[in-house]
Amino acid sequence: MPLIFRRVRDNRLVTLKIDITEGPAPYEQVRAQISEQARSGGLPVGYRLPTVRGLAERLGLAAGTVAKAYRALEADGVIETRGRNGTFVAAAGAAADREAAAAAQVFVERVRRLGLSEPDALAAVRDALRAAYRG
Repeated sequence: MPLIFRRVRDNRLVTLKIDITEGPAPYEQVRAQISEQARSGGLPVGYRLPTVRGLAERLGLAAGTVAKAYRALEADGVIETRGRNGTFVAAAGAAADREAAAAAQVFVERVRRLGLSEPDALAAVRDALRAAYRG
């Protein structure tokens, strides 16, 4: 069922489509779609998201499902909660890039300690990415 948000700045529409019958868990669908739209600019920095209960009601999901997605998005730096003022899209692009670079550095240090060659390390990353994006 699509949920349509009206953007504040230019009145374009942004949608979420959640399929509860197949695919990833509903909270993961909410998380992934909001994350992608925030990173692509579909949801602009500073955009105020619906409340957990409001979004859950519109999507026909449990509030705990949406809350779990919001917690994951906040942990990833995609959104920020400002207490009673609401939940907003954060300037996540740069934060995500910094976090990915830090994770890559930790990985590099670990594979060097293990004595893996660069081709073996890259193969491990490719395998992990394929597994992550398949499931």
